[in-house]
Amino acid sequence: MARTRRGIEKEGLRVDPQGRLRLTPHPASLGSALTHARVTTDYSESLLELITDAHTDTHALLGELADTHRFVAQAAPEEVLWNHSMPALLPDEADIPIAWYGTSNTGMLKHVYRRGLAERYGKTMQCIAGLHYNFSLDESLWEAIGVPGDTPAARASAGYIALIRNFNRTSWLLMYLFGASPALSSSFLRGQQHSLQSLDDETLYLPHATSLRMSDLGYQNKAQSKLKLGYNDLESFLARLYEAVTEPWPEYAAMGTHRDGQWIQLNTNLLQIENEYYSSIRPKRSTARCERPITALAQRGIQYVEVRCLDIDPFEPIGISHDTVRFMDAYLLHCALQDSPCIDPPGHCQDSQNNFDKVVREGRDPALRLSRLGAPVSVADWGHDLLDQIGACAALLDSAYGGDGYARAVAAQRGKLDDPALTPSARVLAQLRQDHQSFHEFALQRSLAHTQSLREQVLPDDTRAAYDAMTRDSVAEQAALEAADTETFEEYVARYHAALKPPAAVTATQA
Repeated sequence: MARTRRGIEKEGLRVDPQGRLRLTPHPASLGSALTHARVTTDYSESLLELITDAHTDTHALLGELADTHRFVAQAAPEEVLWNHSMPALLPDEADIPIAWYGTSNTGMLKHVYRRGLAERYGKTMQCIAGLHYNFSLDESLWEAIGVPGDTPAARASAGYIALIRNFNRTSWLLMYLFGASPALSSSFLRGQQHSLQSLDDETLYLPHATSLRMSDLGYQNKAQSKLKLGYNDLESFLARLYEAVTEPWPEYAAMGTHRDGQWIQLNTNLLQIENEYYSSIRPKRSTARCERPITALAQRGIQYVEVRCLDIDPFEPIGISHDTVRFMDAYLLHCALQDSPCIDPPGHCQDSQNNFDKVVREGRDPALRLSRLGAPVSVADWGHDLLDQIGACAALLDSAYGGDGYARAVAAQRGKLDDPALTPSARVLAQLRQDHQSFHEFALQRSLAHTQSLREQVLPDDTRAAYDAMTRDSVAEQAALEAADTETFEEYVARYHAALKPPAAVTATQA
């Protein structure tokens, strides 16, 4: 257990002191967004993504994330890091800047992919931020618990796929316990029809919502709703994913890949690339430049899982607390150790999806009932049953790491089940009402306070020197990539697409 590894990718918009989206390029003081080891961008030039290494120690994990926040806050003193999942005040959609990574073929691939996202889903939705939690277990664990497989890699893949099935059955619990986006600025919807209520002239909300970020708000295109990826085994998952990234989609085909001589998307398929698949959890494997995720997974198996449904915690300066990290470890270990029957029909469990959707929109409603094995059950009753099981995993982690931090982190969640007012989503709404604040005023006040606090925490000299070196090295590495290109972008894209092979063919080659 002590070799469990976890990492974090935390997004956040750059805004000005009034909470308006910064439209300026990625700050030079933060280095190259393409090659910096800790600081990059996600969809927009204004959407930072702060990345940690994978750590076996939770204190080291959060220490590194805090240092990166301090570095960013101090390196860009004229900006504020928006510490909420729902966006700040956005300009007209056309003025939201798409992330730019320079002129190398690698950088242009990332940029054109994001142009495709703008065409398919709109820019506004892409400005929603979240926190991704990456988690892996020592390979020896899978054999110890009896996961079948001829090799360590095969056992790990089977174990992670089973973990994902269990995660999908109970991930509604994460939305209830940690969802923190029950409200948003009315300007976000840009005149779309919706079922939200008005809290004030500038704020929309749902009274029992936990995470509007994880609802269908903002999604203009429903093509992905038809995409059901099976998690009964890695082979079937990759086969369906391969179909999605090679199957033309009529609406995207009508757009084409170019407009006025400029690339607008990488291809016209249901998914341009594998990462376009939106899901609450993904099986992952580190890839080399130009290597396709499908190929890496087919060749070397699953290395870790990426949990993508966590909201940024607006009450925490770095968006997540130590208790949340410890709970995530215990919860994901529970998902790995519990029996995980296959899903029939493969690829779809409507009850699980319905439970998740209900909790994000009405999770704190005392009358809400979820479906557990076809029978109605309250959030509190099912939640306490799950915490009993997760608590046993917390005890295993405490035994490995020492102390009782994991047990305390799990126990702290029971109060939220007994009193919904203790959940982050309820606390956000209570703060809005108590202080007579709009959502924007609340989020800006918190973001300003957190950013100022981070600026006042001086980085040790050796830490500052390390970040300065990463910044210089990233600029040099981007320049080297741009100088080394010997083929046109069109040739590079063709080679990138040609590198994608049917997963069965990759597996057969390995055999």
